[in-house]
Amino acid sequence: MENVQQVSQKSSVVAPTFEQLQQVTTGNSKQVMFKKVKGGLFLVIGYLLSPLCWWNDLVFNLPIAYFFGYICSFISPKLLLPCSIIGYWLSNIVGILLMQVGALDVLQNQPQEHSLKKELFTGLVSSTVYTLVILALIQFKILDAPALF
Repeated sequence: MENVQQVSQKSSVVAPTFEQLQQVTTGNSKQVMFKKVKGGLFLVIGYLLSPLCWWNDLVFNLPIAYFFGYICSFISPKLLLPCSIIGYWLSNIVGILLMQVGALDVLQNQPQEHSLKKELFTGLVSSTVYTLVILALIQFKILDAPALF
């Protein structure tokens, strides 16, 4: 009888009980759910800041860019426009990076390492291309921007 008790005690030490498995599974599902909610929030905020959203410039990016330029203009008043452009680029890059991180968190079930260099490069290239397209549209008089020039 002692042998049976020793074996049952050893098996309970080696093999987890149903309650222990349920606690681990519940903890993991909470972590997965938190990761998905966080990723969804990053995805929405990133979309609102990214150049993919057609109406975001007036509501989000331009006020952020102007605020950035305004802060830089305390150093020198000539920095308002250049720093506003830099602020606009930065808000677009942050938006694209947030979208990438959020999409990875929402869509992937297994954690993978993020390549910050690759994500920064992708965000920088896409934002630069978008800005160059807007500047070309202004230059060829397709878009009218009399307040800036």
